[in-house]
Amino acid sequence: MKYGFDSEKYLKIQSEHIKERIARFGDKLYLEFGGKLFDDNHASRVLPGFHPDNKLRMLMQLSAEAEIIIVISATDIEKNKIRSDLGITYDMDVLRLRGEFESRGLLVNSVVITHYNGQASADAYRARLERLGIKVYYHHTIEGYPNNVTLIDSDQGFGRNDYVRTTRPLVVVTAPGPGSGKMAVCLSQLYQENKRGIKAGYAKFETFPVWNLPLKHPVNLAYEAATADLNDVNMIDPFHLEAYGKTAVNYNRDIEIFPVLNALFEGIYGENPYKSPTDMGVNMLGFCISDEEVCSNAARDEIVRRYYEALRKLAEGNGTEGEVNKTALLMRQAGITTAWRKPTVAAYERKLETGVASAAIELADGTIITAKTSPLLGPSAALILNAAKHLAGIDHDIRLIPQEMIEPIARTKVSFLHGHNPRLHSDEVLVALSMLSITDENCRRALETLPLFEGCQVHSTVLLSEVDRKTFKKLGVGLTCDPVKKNTNTV
Repeated sequence: MKYGFDSEKYLKIQSEHIKERIARFGDKLYLEFGGKLFDDNHASRVLPGFHPDNKLRMLMQLSAEAEIIIVISATDIEKNKIRSDLGITYDMDVLRLRGEFESRGLLVNSVVITHYNGQASADAYRARLERLGIKVYYHHTIEGYPNNVTLIDSDQGFGRNDYVRTTRPLVVVTAPGPGSGKMAVCLSQLYQENKRGIKAGYAKFETFPVWNLPLKHPVNLAYEAATADLNDVNMIDPFHLEAYGKTAVNYNRDIEIFPVLNALFEGIYGENPYKSPTDMGVNMLGFCISDEEVCSNAARDEIVRRYYEALRKLAEGNGTEGEVNKTALLMRQAGITTAWRKPTVAAYERKLETGVASAAIELADGTIITAKTSPLLGPSAALILNAAKHLAGIDHDIRLIPQEMIEPIARTKVSFLHGHNPRLHSDEVLVALSMLSITDENCRRALETLPLFEGCQVHSTVLLSEVDRKTFKKLGVGLTCDPVKKNTNTV
């Protein structure tokens, strides 16, 4: 694989930059972490060479100085909001995050429940966490937030919130997902610390957009595509341009909220230490891109992937036409179409040739492998077998899984498990390969190629099942699908 991002440089200069920001404020720095501290697969896709846990690894270099506050909204608890990439509720993810952090030697200080208005579900969740020995604090909904600065910056606003006691100079504030109230927690703590005579500062760590890349750079357009459901828009930071005469990229929500933050800072400190939203950030990502062409091409892939994802969500009733239209517009701005992805073109060609649903994969060296639906194998299962044979140097005509083994599995799925689709899914094929690898050398060699799937790109001309999508995700494959539902009689 070609790499375009220097992770080691990133770990070094990012941690140094955060240390400098801590020193600037004196006693304490509240650092709002946007995005994901680990499992940052978007960043690893658009910046080949960026490890999904880079930000966590960077934070571990500051572990002696840092503690973590995890934020969750009472509204999300009440609605049982689900983290779509993991399929678990936000309240469960808080516990997962805590476990992940502590297993890496990081101190988790507490959990803050925001937007609290006496919800019974929030009270029950607090009691549950406290039984586990976790400190829990409430932060209340403030009427007119964030525009009612006079109320917010008072004892009836931030002053009503529980004061979170912290002990270390760097306090990282993170959450399972967006809209949890991380920024409000940071600002509330600044107010509370100031009342106690403690000098504390605030900074924001957002990975995207990359402030020192051009506004319409593919990496920044890919971020817009990733947040199309939130309708985030990248913008030139007008405050930064006015203050320094330099162009910097930020996004609409931070720019819109900056006048409010400015008033809050002035209310707390008497002056705002920052002249622009970009000033608040500490992101050094743009300085660590080692090959811009590689990252630009990966970002273009991601924009197309997000377009197909928006189509899938719309087909399944979980998306909107607005999201589809926005990602389509971003493709145009990037100067590409769906044909940018080579496996997409190859999958369509195989479908035209065979008349049945097909799939294609682009391997790390650029080789394209295709597969079609058969009576016993779905396109994704067939594709994994074909690609594994190619990578292992096994002749294409060799059958890794004998038909007499596939048939009873298919019969069991239909006759005993009352399924409608007899064809094997990708995970079932891998289980069969694993069993055969005990005695069959070719199957063993095929299985050993699975790590080589990471970073490869796949397209299917039919909407794959959740099982197949998860299998490709576990293999580290970038997947796109046409929003065409399977007909189990023909596909």
